[in-house]
Amino acid sequence: MNIKRLVDLDLKGKRVFIRSDLNVPIQNGKITSPKRILASIPTIEFALQKGASVMVTSHLGRPEEGKYSSDDSLKPIVDFLKNHLKYPVHLVSDWVNSSFDIAPGQLMVLENCRFNMGEKKNDEALAKKYASLTDIFVMDAFGTAHRKEASTYGIAEYAETACAGILFVAELEALEKALLEPSRPMIAIVGGSKVSSKLSILDTLSDKVDQLIVGGGIANTFIKAMGFEVGSSMYEEDLVPAARKIIDKLEKRGASLPLISDVVCGKKFDAKEVAVTKNIKDVHKDDMIFDLGKNSVDEIVKCIHNAKTIIWNGPVGVFEFDQFAKGTETMTHAIANSEAFSLAGGGDTIAAIEKFNVAKDISYISTAGGAFLEFAEGKKLPAIEILERRF
Repeated sequence: MNIKRLVDLDLKGKRVFIRSDLNVPIQNGKITSPKRILASIPTIEFALQKGASVMVTSHLGRPEEGKYSSDDSLKPIVDFLKNHLKYPVHLVSDWVNSSFDIAPGQLMVLENCRFNMGEKKNDEALAKKYASLTDIFVMDAFGTAHRKEASTYGIAEYAETACAGILFVAELEALEKALLEPSRPMIAIVGGSKVSSKLSILDTLSDKVDQLIVGGGIANTFIKAMGFEVGSSMYEEDLVPAARKIIDKLEKRGASLPLISDVVCGKKFDAKEVAVTKNIKDVHKDDMIFDLGKNSVDEIVKCIHNAKTIIWNGPVGVFEFDQFAKGTETMTHAIANSEAFSLAGGGDTIAAIEKFNVAKDISYISTAGGAFLEFAEGKKLPAIEILERRF
């Protein structure tokens, strides 16, 4: 794509404003998973090493605009960065309405941008204020690339120079490799609770992949579309015809949805519930499907072994409970052991990768959720559109 890249610019003595995605889980003031911060550090370090005066902002949580909330403050992120960077790091609270000094080789973390009134609706005056702070704007938050906000889009319109950071470029290159120029066979694994939340991506992928694998509550809707009982499992009755259309489309173009022949059931959603494996034909009306059975997973593993490109978004079962985690665990290790290019994205997917300790064996783990899915659907993301326009 035709976008300026941070690594190609002269940064010495410049004011560099980086929009990162530092939206990490925090409990009792402690960061429980720093992956997004760690993924953002290379861009920050690069700018500092090149002699820039660096400002970084991010959203965190869902604060009410115009109101400060200590629960959503970036202070824990600042503390983390102080321990991981060999440069001075400071937090600036009211950075929109007050002035602050910043020197080359210094990092100012600008407090949660969603505290600023007008951030989410991309207020023009706010975006221009952001742009006035910098010589070079760097978009590095691919996880927010699908949002047209003041810190992700508006500032890129008005800044003197707008470019993509190291992480943003890496995300784009991985997505392009997997989705636009895939080696074949190409498979996609899509899990999750509802077809409705991923119907567009399922429909789009059914035009591209050689095998489409479904899991979780999504699989239940497809099982129903195949004419089998799903008991009291979560499924979406009104989307059964849509699932059937996707199955038919795959078959028509010579692709397939691997057969689900057995499932792991329980009677209630509980960590202590006993897991019972059943043939798909033997599911009772009071059963709840919580995982795919061994035979079904074996079919998935065969697809993985034959694949050259794997797109993975979502687990195939309730892997939080160990008795219903075998399907996701087996599939996860098969992806990790595959020689295919594997692209994984989404919060539950990353949680599974962490639980089964295979991060180093996945080709690329996307930090994005919604942006990952929208790009896969073929949508033009606002952040990419504005960077291309400012090329």
